Amino acid sequence: MVLLTLMRTIGAGEFKQSCLRLLDEVGASGEPIVITKRNRPVAQLVPVPLQRAEDWRGSMRERGAIRGDLVAPALDPEEWESLRG
Repeated sequence: MVLLTLMRTIGAGEFKQSCLRLLDEVGASGEPIVITKRNRPVAQLVPVPLQRAEDWRGSMRERGAIRGDLVAPALDPEEWESLRG
C-alpha cells in the first residue's frame, strides 16, 4: 500500500470528467495514476509497454514444418474433372 501513496491519485468523478486528457498524460509521461472511489483505490491507469518491432520478428522460427510439395496441385487432374461434372 506504500506504493499507492507515492503514485498520483485521482477521484473517479474527476477521472470521468477528464478521462481523455489523463490518457494522453499517462501515455506521454509513462507515470501511472491510481483511481479512487470514496478514497479507496479501485483501479490503476498505466501506459501500455511499447514493443519494438524486432521483438516479434522470428518469434515463430522453428515452430513449423513444411511437409510435401508446396507448389504441386492439391488434386490430381482426374479428380478435378470429376468435380466439374
